[in-house]
Amino acid sequence: MAKKTDAQASHDAARWQVPIGGKGFDLKDCDPAAKPYSSGDKTADKTRVTDLAREIDALQDVFWADKRFKLLVLLQGTDTAGKDGTIRAVFKETSPLGVRVVGWKAPSELERSHDYLWRIHQQVPAAGEFMIHNRSHYEDVLVPVVNGWIDRKTTEQRYRQINDFERLLTETGTVVMKFMLHISFDEQRRRLQERIDDPAKHWKFSLGDLDARKQWPLYQQAYDHLLRATSTEWAPWTVVPADSKTHRNLMIATLVRDKLKSLKLRYPPDNPELKGLRVQ
Repeated sequence: MAKKTDAQASHDAARWQVPIGGKGFDLKDCDPAAKPYSSGDKTADKTRVTDLAREIDALQDVFWADKRFKLLVLLQGTDTAGKDGTIRAVFKETSPLGVRVVGWKAPSELERSHDYLWRIHQQVPAAGEFMIHNRSHYEDVLVPVVNGWIDRKTTEQRYRQINDFERLLTETGTVVMKFMLHISFDEQRRRLQERIDDPAKHWKFSLGDLDARKQWPLYQQAYDHLLRATSTEWAPWTVVPADSKTHRNLMIATLVRDKLKSLKLRYPPDNPELKGLRVQ
């Protein structure tokens, strides 16, 4: 199979970008086993991920010095979708300086006493920072919806509030990249069984994962609705076919690299006071 260029991969992947406002979008049309960014050679794809991770590291160095932007990467997906693995693969070469990761869990008592976006706003990037969210504020239009804790009116209200929140972030210099890691029901079964069978992975497994799996159709429906309601001009969604871990990493690494390059990053201007200065 002929290897795809980055331009060809980007063209192929356009169909995975959720249209603004979600017009014509249906998550059922997205095949989680697809590989729009793959060269067809798994070894070559893995090498490409490493190369892209190094490019991201070089760009992050300039991003940190530039200070004109902030980067917020949201990784959203069902249990076992590969959020942890994506972070390890895509940002493995990146210096800890200026990069932070937050993994969101159920809100604490203090967090529940505030509005649901209160804790999120405390963990958005500062100027020059990369911030990666493992899960995100979208849990607040997934778990409560699936379990019937909020009604349709409240859900739609939250969609509007989230869109406004993300607009605030982007209008104040934050680049928001939202990735929905899309896996199949069968792939999730395989990955959950791996965690059960391997004692070294027991820490990653909870019996609650099986309860959530029973709600798979409801979660897929909730994802479909939120993707259509919150894919905006300022913060669009990208669905990432993630049955293949290698392809998942390749696609996200390519998109992050491309976004950083599009920002035309630059180091700060030369300091004229340093001209001709010699250290004694």
